Amino acid sequence: MEKECINCGGSIYFQCRKEAAKYNDRLSSREGASEMLNVSVSSLSNYELGLTPVPTDVVVRMADLYGAPELEACYCKNDCPIGKRQNIATKIRGIEQITCSLLNHADDDRLHSIKKGLLKIASDGKLDPGEEEELKQIVACLSDFADDVMELRMYLKKHGGTPDGTN
Repeated sequence: MEKECINCGGSIYFQCRKEAAKYNDRLSSREGASEMLNVSVSSLSNYELGLTPVPTDVVVRMADLYGAPELEACYCKNDCPIGKRQNIATKIRGIEQITCSLLNHADDDRLHSIKKGLLKIASDGKLDPGEEEELKQIVACLSDFADDVMELRMYLKKHGGTPDGTN
């Protein structure tokens, strides 16, 4: 089941709790989950139905309890005023899909082109009007690469410990 990062009835908060319930029976009911999250049943219901914004500290607890780091990314992308202005990866694909995408975006020819373009633009220490479009294209390419790295970090956190390699 693909979890969508949207705020609607049956939100990602609900989807992630149900997914986590496969490994922890207490999460199969709102009563059990609310107790473990230290929130009321009605508050959890309102969060899951998208009726009430989820407080940041509750999102963090949900992400940890459910083993779902994508909840934090979805919160940042949809609810945080600063995060709404950023390009944030919110899905975690399979390791094979992430790897193929990352290696495609990190292609030697592509990285060489980015390096050459950045050096040409930066060599005089200023951004000339004619260089702006090229820099936008370079940033777009690097953004694709950054999205892959962020998704790989979330994958590692979800399936193998923390992104820095510790458990």
